[in-house]
Amino acid sequence: MKSNNNSKVFFPPEWYPQSCVQLTWPHEGTDWGGEAIDDVVDCFAAIAKAICRSEKALIVAPDVEPLRKLLGDSSRIIFRQIPTNDTWARDHGGISVIKNGRPTVYDFTFNGWGMKFAANHDNLITRRLFESSTFAPGLVACERIPFVLEGGSIETDGRGTLLVTASCLKSNNRNDHLSQAEIEARLCDLLGARRILWLNHGHLIGDDTDGHIDTLARFCSDSIIAYVRCEDPSDEHFAELKLMEEELRSFVRHDGQPDKLVPLPMPACIERNGQRLPATYANFLIANRALLVPLSQSPSDDLAMRILRELFPDREAIGINCLPLVRQHGSLHCVTMQYPEGFIL
Repeated sequence: MKSNNNSKVFFPPEWYPQSCVQLTWPHEGTDWGGEAIDDVVDCFAAIAKAICRSEKALIVAPDVEPLRKLLGDSSRIIFRQIPTNDTWARDHGGISVIKNGRPTVYDFTFNGWGMKFAANHDNLITRRLFESSTFAPGLVACERIPFVLEGGSIETDGRGTLLVTASCLKSNNRNDHLSQAEIEARLCDLLGARRILWLNHGHLIGDDTDGHIDTLARFCSDSIIAYVRCEDPSDEHFAELKLMEEELRSFVRHDGQPDKLVPLPMPACIERNGQRLPATYANFLIANRALLVPLSQSPSDDLAMRILRELFPDREAIGINCLPLVRQHGSLHCVTMQYPEGFIL
């Protein structure tokens, strides 16, 4: 845990008012090429339409013309034609802060989750969005940051607390030349954090990200954390998620009181080619007037919807069948990135 009094930077939580949500569209040149492209396009279209019920959608794709026809009413859609490697906007998208009173988009280095996958195009998307005047010209700054950081690896309560996993932020081929203290200092300086809570346990089998926090535990407010709980002692996740739960119980919020912890169920086991896939209900998206919930045609879908609907009573809970995303080891939050109010007009 690291304390810092940097109050010149505000890192908005996901429930902060938004101007739009980015999607980076799947195409034949991505991992979706061939067998799954139709299913995943349908999933992305459902996500885009759900976003547009609440706010604008920013859609990035190498060829946007077919998408205009596919999505119909585009009055709430901003299209940007940009080369892409893949579709995980949460991790290659810009990270938004308000720095010294000015909206600022950080363009962190994205290296394909520790150089596991090609990212030469995706690492340039935020820069190209800025160059194409996507962010409010003259109002929003864009800073390139020579530090590897993915949006799915950090959670903020909006009050100066970051929740992260050691398995991701300290992994090889990201920032392994830095000590934990040095990583903390960078995050505190860049994101205005006053303290960082590290989870040393918790991981989903099949997760390529080395344990992104947005698959495991999420701030729902500055005092509520929803997290994945495994109830089956015979499940290979049981021991690690139990230890993660104990770590979460040991944390306190900014005022010294314990957080309210709300467990989410584990979806039924999903496999592909004999390998378990990382399905999780923690990968939801908070939008202005909606909560998008990843479903997997599991018996626990209804329970997860009910829990999350109660946590966000002021938002319309919209379930999205995210099985096509799970088959590529991700889910709903992973393919989206929100930009706060005033960043995109």
